Amino acid sequence: MENWITDFMEQYGYFGILLMIALENLFPPIPSEVILTFGGFMTTYTSLTPLGVIVMATLGSVIGAIILYYVGRLLGVERLEKIVDKYGRVLRVKKEDIRKADAWFEKYGYWAVLLCRMIPLIRSLISLPAGMANMKFAPFLLFTIIGTLIWNTILVYVGAAVGDNWHDIVSFMDVYANIAYAIIAVAIIIVLILYIRRAKKF
Repeated sequence: MENWITDFMEQYGYFGILLMIALENLFPPIPSEVILTFGGFMTTYTSLTPLGVIVMATLGSVIGAIILYYVGRLLGVERLEKIVDKYGRVLRVKKEDIRKADAWFEKYGYWAVLLCRMIPLIRSLISLPAGMANMKFAPFLLFTIIGTLIWNTILVYVGAAVGDNWHDIVSFMDVYANIAYAIIAVAIIIVLILYIRRAKKF
């Protein structure tokens, strides 16, 4: 996949970067780290500029995020509650759990969008719960753009700085991603433990 991505980017330049990043947001297995660091590297031997790569990558990311946001809006909390009504006993989830999660996202969702835009894989998926929670579109878009700009700027300039060694950055980002996933997993486990302990008291 990596060779196909880099070949496509070399052939289509800015448009290739925009399209690849948009697809990465819709299909998270496509790695943004490869697209952005290689895009930065391309600025060292083509007519592409770091600013141009950042702008096109950010535009592609925002397009993908908006699409997933509206997919989330179509799904909605109400439909999710209907699924819980039907399969809640099997999933061990109640309507109240959905409402609590929705309330949490309504309170902290903007910061979640900002931070998650800088975590591989989750950076794309965060748009779905934002849409499902009916987060206001303007703040969602603002925080998406800010988080995306930070992520894109860092990786593009790092890719330009390391040149031929851009593969090393991709390997480093794999480690970063694994650490981020581990922290999130621990946080989820802690929340579950606290929830179970609280449920036992009642």
